Amino acid sequence: MTEPHDPATLAKAETLIEALPYLQRYAGATFVVKYGGHAMGDPEHAHDFAQDVVLLKAVGINPVVVHGGGPQIGAMLKRVGVESSFVDGLRVTDKETAEIAEMVLCGSINKELVSWIAGAGGRAIGLSGKDGGLVTARKVTRTSKDPDSNIERVVDLGYVGEPESIDTQVIETASAAGLIPVIAPIAPGADGSTYNINADTMAGAIAAALGASRLFLLTDVAGVLDRLGNLLTDLRPADIERMQADGTITGGMIPKLETCVHAVEAGCEAAVVLDGRVPHAMLLEIFTAEGAGTLIRA
Repeated sequence: MTEPHDPATLAKAETLIEALPYLQRYAGATFVVKYGGHAMGDPEHAHDFAQDVVLLKAVGINPVVVHGGGPQIGAMLKRVGVESSFVDGLRVTDKETAEIAEMVLCGSINKELVSWIAGAGGRAIGLSGKDGGLVTARKVTRTSKDPDSNIERVVDLGYVGEPESIDTQVIETASAAGLIPVIAPIAPGADGSTYNINADTMAGAIAAALGASRLFLLTDVAGVLDRLGNLLTDLRPADIERMQADGTITGGMIPKLETCVHAVEAGCEAAVVLDGRVPHAMLLEIFTAEGAGTLIRA
């Protein structure tokens, strides 16, 4: 039998006490979590993630999950022999690609996540932007500069969209009923077409519409790093603008941080970029003084 003064037992109690002010602070709050990256394809990571989400719900927080699925879509396109074309690194989504993306995102990935959450003792419901009028999309337009002539031209990415309007009623109804919404980034346009939306963009727009306390972007990096590779734990939009201008922030981190800035300027209290490969990183960020990622506030 474990002695009452056993150090490991006391450490567990101290961990719970450390979490207490955060539990009180976030009771009744809404957290939007974007789940994607390589962690998504790993059963161990998926199990940990599902446990974290179920724990949040159990302590009175309302988690809303938005998931991606780029690698899985790519694998399915390859399996069925559909060739993808890219412009400036962005996949051009024709009608056939859009149908496969919807099948993978709304079908296999969405229901697998719902199953993982059920396995961890939670009750989840799979949704997409099409359900309950949740999201109406508009077609994304991109421009590309010709390196020779320096002339800007419009790039047609096909059925790639971004949220134009969001009706949060279906999310709020599900959350109030004790369910955890799991949302695929697919939505209809006003023209009746189906659009594939970047999962970060979808999560940011939903977090803003809900006035969420936190937006979590789970990625494959520790967070935002300075030039020496040190983790930056607290940023404002002005800091991000400066670091982008001097080349500290580059590549795929730029659109992620733009999503965070848009979300916090449009109603979300704060956004966090953190490493989804670290077990229970989200809980460390929420319930400990040290945190685990980069927090962005307006």
